Amino acid sequence: MIWFGPSGNSESFYREGNRHSWQMPRWLKKMGLNAYEYQCNKGTNIKKETAEKIGEEAKKAGIRMSIHAPYYINLASVEEKKRDNSIQYILKTLQIADWMGAGRIVVHPGAVGKMSREKAMSLALPTLAQALKEADLSGFSEISICPEVLGRISQLGDLDEIILLCGLHEGMVPCVDFGHIYARSLGVMKTIDDYRCIFNTLENSLGKERADKLHIHFSRIEFTDAGERKHHTLEDTEYGPDFEPLAKVLAERKAEPVIICESRDKMAEDALILKDIYEKQII
Repeated sequence: MIWFGPSGNSESFYREGNRHSWQMPRWLKKMGLNAYEYQCNKGTNIKKETAEKIGEEAKKAGIRMSIHAPYYINLASVEEKKRDNSIQYILKTLQIADWMGAGRIVVHPGAVGKMSREKAMSLALPTLAQALKEADLSGFSEISICPEVLGRISQLGDLDEIILLCGLHEGMVPCVDFGHIYARSLGVMKTIDDYRCIFNTLENSLGKERADKLHIHFSRIEFTDAGERKHHTLEDTEYGPDFEPLAKVLAERKAEPVIICESRDKMAEDALILKDIYEKQII
């Protein structure tokens, strides 16, 4: 099984008269999609009843749920209190995932700041390890934490750093944002062999199962010398990356990832396009 869906709610969802996120699962099912990443990127204030309602509707519609944790998590902050707060944000997101029946949460590792990348990792690794320990004690060990490859070069979270973070526990799954890798590489990632190299690196480090059951984010990305600048839609073809090479690699590996589309304002519509591109590779 391969899973396609949006990150958040498309503008068209609201234009059609919908008002609540619990209406999304049925709406996505009608479109032909089967995944949905709920956004807690600005905070974890959703009520338990609302989260359970979304989860119930997702289960009925056959929609696989994931949640994006708050953007302001920083596992590598030089301030101990901010690292402790980041652990609590992860735990709150896991609680919401538990209510919602979501099996994965996506977490931004944080920023490097004025430190070396090695110093930042020396702070991030024990912080995440403590979050994993507290998650286990809280009964959330069945929910995967997915550290995300980030798009700005100043951010912690290139592919190698994400692999190191995921090495803390076999239950962790990398969130590989191919738009972010494209932006970090300043547009170098283009060929099918570039995509194969990424999967080979993941498999050699974390094993075939985790490489083939990735959590994937995808969109076209505008970038500067600093990396990611802005997300675009699939029709904005002046920006990369292209999905076709990735679809070919997924098909040849018979991989079963969750693929979440982060196109600007048209994430569900573009998720359906991604699905169609992939299905053409397996005919």
